[in-house]
Amino acid sequence: MKKLSYLALGLSVLTLTACNNANETASAGADEFAGPSRPECIAPAKPGGGFDLTCKLAQSGLRDTGILTDPMRVTYMPGGVGAVAYNKIVANDRANEDAIIAFSTGSILNLSQGKFGKFTEKDVKWLAAVGTDYGAIAVNADSPIKDLAGLVAELKSNPKAISFAAGGSVGGQDWMQTAILAKAVGVSPSDMTYVAMEGGGEAITAVMGNHVTVVSAGIAEIMPQATAGKLRVLAVFADERLGGSMADIPTAVEQGYDVTWPVVRGYYMGPDVSPAAYDWWKASFDKMLADPKFAELREQQELLPFSMTGEELEQYVYKRTGELRELSSEYGLTGATAK
Repeated sequence: MKKLSYLALGLSVLTLTACNNANETASAGADEFAGPSRPECIAPAKPGGGFDLTCKLAQSGLRDTGILTDPMRVTYMPGGVGAVAYNKIVANDRANEDAIIAFSTGSILNLSQGKFGKFTEKDVKWLAAVGTDYGAIAVNADSPIKDLAGLVAELKSNPKAISFAAGGSVGGQDWMQTAILAKAVGVSPSDMTYVAMEGGGEAITAVMGNHVTVVSAGIAEIMPQATAGKLRVLAVFADERLGGSMADIPTAVEQGYDVTWPVVRGYYMGPDVSPAAYDWWKASFDKMLADPKFAELREQQELLPFSMTGEELEQYVYKRTGELRELSSEYGLTGATAK
């Protein structure tokens, strides 16, 4: 991992010991970055969903590990499930060195389908991935649907009668995991009733209000209401059971349905952010990810470890985008061939 160069400290020493080198010091100082003046995390959705969770994790993590002394504000920028924020940064705020923007596997999926307009995964600087959760489906705690087998039976009997709420449109990650499930049980995804909402928070609220039957979201988004006894989780789309408070939640795999969907969560920055600023943020996330305090915070948010920064993350995003383009093409989604 490339570490932060403490250029500012070096310049201070030079200034004290060799004042006659002012021109050299000023020239070198042009490349330094002492940290953001107004740190900000942009959550590309309304409050309450996975992007909100991701921003608040950075907010708490950078504060509790002592990396940021000034509070990081969270700015909500809903629209297009990430498209509005992505377009703003790439088109109008390319060199914002104070802002990081939350992303998830859903963002990568939308990029793979060309849903961010003319922009692609290569138009931003991928900064850090800090954790992963998994897709899950849940119903109101009072629902007559008690388990995944019950939901599958209802789907097979009358797929239109079961409404799924999720953050994002058809083709998004929350739709995709239900489509994979539907296909696995012999139901056409096009026969499902799907209610698109702006963020997982709205979808969860809709299920709790009995406006829809099922919510499809990340398990980390669902767990607060599940723990409160307001939702019943039918399945988590992981390879094997998760630990901690999620240990009792069955996977779709163990219930006989080969459906898995990991949801990576992290941050990117504008394409014209200076190398010094990018390196400062990258080194800060490297430090935060290595701190046991952050591991505790991540666990409290029901997220599992997934630590990746800089070029390693960039290559992961590029590879994953290609894989999701192929999957989207298989489902005949518009724009799936976008490059």
